[in-house]
Amino acid sequence: MAKSRNTRRERDAEAAVVETVDGGLARLVPDRDRARAWTLLIDEAPQSHVDLDDPAYLSFEYQRRLGHVIDLTAPPGRPLHAVHLGGGAFTLARYVAATRPRSTQQVVERDAALVQLVRRELPLDPGARIRVRSLDAREGLAKVPDGWADLVIADVFSGARTPAHLTSTEFLDEVRRALKPGGRYAANLADGPPLAHLRGQIATAAARFPELALVADPTVLRGRRFGNAVLVASDLPLPIAELTRRAASDPHPGRVEHGRALTDSTGGATPVTDASAVASPAPPPSVFR
Repeated sequence: MAKSRNTRRERDAEAAVVETVDGGLARLVPDRDRARAWTLLIDEAPQSHVDLDDPAYLSFEYQRRLGHVIDLTAPPGRPLHAVHLGGGAFTLARYVAATRPRSTQQVVERDAALVQLVRRELPLDPGARIRVRSLDAREGLAKVPDGWADLVIADVFSGARTPAHLTSTEFLDEVRRALKPGGRYAANLADGPPLAHLRGQIATAAARFPELALVADPTVLRGRRFGNAVLVASDLPLPIAELTRRAASDPHPGRVEHGRALTDSTGGATPVTDASAVASPAPPPSVFR
């Protein structure tokens, strides 16, 4: 059995596309079970999964939860104006293009070498209205016109950590400026015990948005392990019941916290500002084994 596993790993290594990008060593590894699907890793940290034959397929747990947010942002099929801060392999931009044709999207990915690699090896549909900017996420967000976006998604990691300047109230002021009235903000956050970063981010979002929800694995919410949580914010009420139903039906069921229970979970954490911001904690080595 071990020999068989090693053989598969050797085959994966031979088929992988490996290239140095600005953020480290990028590897595109073929999916054994899907003919034209690939996983992007940077310094062995999984970043994205893309199925070129089925861009509506979301493999990663947190991306499925962001997919639920996308699905519930507007009636099915209605085009969106979407901003993606952090590109990876453009998984969620491809998802929007596949599920909501005629959407107009902006992707902001600082790593220009990574953008070139993904465009070459995993090309975007030429008919999709996706513009990619090789800029820092906050700089790229500043170029979005006032009130343009139905949805802003933040999924930015540098060395598996969210940069400090994307965790503050000043950053969220820029998000609010770019959103249409009633638009939604969704962020992929990563944290582990004692959840100080996650609590700070909830408090920060609550200082700028009246409506919040958090979707995560229950063990992450209880502070038992390191993992991802998706924070959703808006000026208008969120579709909590449907989001809860969808999260609970995922292959790895998630729990939705909202309202008073969510704000009380901050344990007195205060909003983060540019002056006090720090990067999210680094994941323990065991997370990627």
